Amino acid sequence: MPVKAIVGANWGDEGKGKITDVLAQQADIVVRFQGGANAGHTIINEYGRFALHLLPSGVFSSNITNVIGNGVAFDVPKFAKELKALVEGGVPEPKILVSDRVQLLMPYHVLQDTYEEERLAGKAYGSTHSGIAPFYSDKYAKIGIQACELFDEDLLKEKTEKICAVKNVLFRHLYGQPEIIQEELLETLREYRDILAPYLADTSLFIRKALKDGKKVLAEGQLGTLKDPDFGIYPMVTSSNTIAAYAPVGAGFPPYELKEVVAVTKAYASSVGGGDFVSEILDPEKAEELRKHGGDRGEYGATTGRPRRVGWFDAVASRYGCAMQGATEVALTVVDALGYLEEIPVCTGYELDGKILEDFPVTPVLAKCRPVLTVLPGWHCDIRGIRNYEDLPENCRKYVEFIEKQIGFPITMVSNGPGRDEIIYRK
Repeated sequence: MPVKAIVGANWGDEGKGKITDVLAQQADIVVRFQGGANAGHTIINEYGRFALHLLPSGVFSSNITNVIGNGVAFDVPKFAKELKALVEGGVPEPKILVSDRVQLLMPYHVLQDTYEEERLAGKAYGSTHSGIAPFYSDKYAKIGIQACELFDEDLLKEKTEKICAVKNVLFRHLYGQPEIIQEELLETLREYRDILAPYLADTSLFIRKALKDGKKVLAEGQLGTLKDPDFGIYPMVTSSNTIAAYAPVGAGFPPYELKEVVAVTKAYASSVGGGDFVSEILDPEKAEELRKHGGDRGEYGATTGRPRRVGWFDAVASRYGCAMQGATEVALTVVDALGYLEEIPVCTGYELDGKILEDFPVTPVLAKCRPVLTVLPGWHCDIRGIRNYEDLPENCRKYVEFIEKQIGFPITMVSNGPGRDEIIYRK
């Protein structure tokens, strides 16, 4: 069986967790292939409401093996805390495997992230202070720590000595902060070793064997196209590739196995953090009204609690986002949030110096663009509880079909509520 990837078409926060939770009911394996605990997926099912940060969204199904792939920025304490909270919340303990090649996000990464944002002050990148950028910097500078290295004490001593030499110059001279103490760092790593030992495995081998046996695999991405360091709104991006094409690398399976890509996009736009956002609603009252109607408990970050910036559906950004993801189908989420509106604007183009752009530009050009809005009639009623597409109000169906035509990719799922069963399938 081929791999199906579930990824975001926009800035993240599109509702990927729910879609993964829904599709996981027919899967055997769900694997996280990139990112860390700096963003979350909110899921509502028979067990309650949960915000997942590191755990794959298949943890609610006992038939699924959940895999944390080698491409993840793995924060061990947050993993342990999240798993404990899940079980204490009444969820049966899930099957979890962690790649023995995954690299560890360390406390000094969080400190460095925090210190750097403080140093940048007004020019900061809006980090969540989760240590993600320093983690990936260290990974590619070859001073990261792989989980498999935890079991070689001599190697750890040698490696932590090098790490302390590099980090302490930064901490002391750039940030004016206390140095890292090597023995304390070693003790932390020993604690991580004890926590991780039951979960570590050659997960690439596990997935490859499963695919040969005909198992169904879902690859779950974090954030979305516009937060990708290559194709997003650089530099206001994350530090790992959010594109589905990275799934074979971050999970460890052959690229030819990736056949299906579900790109998730909201019926309106939202974003946590800074960066250019052409369709953003600048009127504070209108923005807060949409924010309050949006999603479960409103548009506030699952990890940070920060209010998300909101805007009208951006067809230019979404068309680009779906194309870069290689979408074979699209899931449109939170359509129910728009039921209070008499009219619904959609951003169908960008105006730049009197010209209309239909293709998403590079960041310096994006900053100069203004939205071209097409206003559609709203349906002005609650659509939650509807299960058949034909039963949706006519204007709601016209809205979905207008978006489908604008982005050029088939919308196969329409989410009209936060619950697992609140989804409409389109042929």
